[in-house]
Amino acid sequence: MSDVRAGMLLVATPALADPNFAETVVLLLDVNDDGSVGVVLNRPTALAVADVLGPWGEVVAEPEVLFQGGPVETDGALAVALRRGDDTGVLGLREVVDRLALLDLDTPVELVDDELDGLRIFAGYSGWGAGQLEQEIEEGSWYVVPGLAPDVFRSDTTTLWRDVLRRQPGDLAMHSTRPADPGLN
Repeated sequence: MSDVRAGMLLVATPALADPNFAETVVLLLDVNDDGSVGVVLNRPTALAVADVLGPWGEVVAEPEVLFQGGPVETDGALAVALRRGDDTGVLGLREVVDRLALLDLDTPVELVDDELDGLRIFAGYSGWGAGQLEQEIEEGSWYVVPGLAPDVFRSDTTTLWRDVLRRQPGDLAMHSTRPADPGLN
C-alpha cells in the first residue's frame, strides 16, 4: 500500500462487482490513515457546468459538463485544477500533487482564471474508510498505477480505461484488450 497516494490512479478490474465503478479510472486526491478520497475521471454527465456553476462553465476543460465523481455526496461539487505554474500559494487552490490542485469553487473566477491550465468539476466523489481501499486492492478489485495530468483533462474519456492500462509495463498492459467477459472470447 505504500504506492497508494494522492495522484495515483485506481483502474477498476473485471473482478470489481460494484456497478458504480465498472471500467472506471479514479484519481486519488487524498490518502491518509482515516481513508481515501478520489474522483472518477471517465463518467461525464449531460449537465453543462454553466447551467449549475455559472462562470465556471467558461473555464472548464472540454467537454464543458459536470463529471460524476462518484457515488458519495452527488449534490456537491469538487473541482480539480491544473496549475499553470509551480506557485503553491495561489488563493483558492490546495495542492494535491505536482501541479494538480483542488479548487475552492467559492473563489471568484477572476482570481484564479490566469493560474489554470485545466479545470474539471465533479458532482460527488468516491470515498473509502480506513482500511477499505486496501482491502479492495488486496481482493483484486483495483489496479494501482501512476497518474498523468492529461488523464484528468482529456476531452474524450471513452477509452481512458484502456489507454491507462495500455501504457503500463509488463502483463498489466495486456489487460487493456481483455473482453469484459473472458468466457465469451
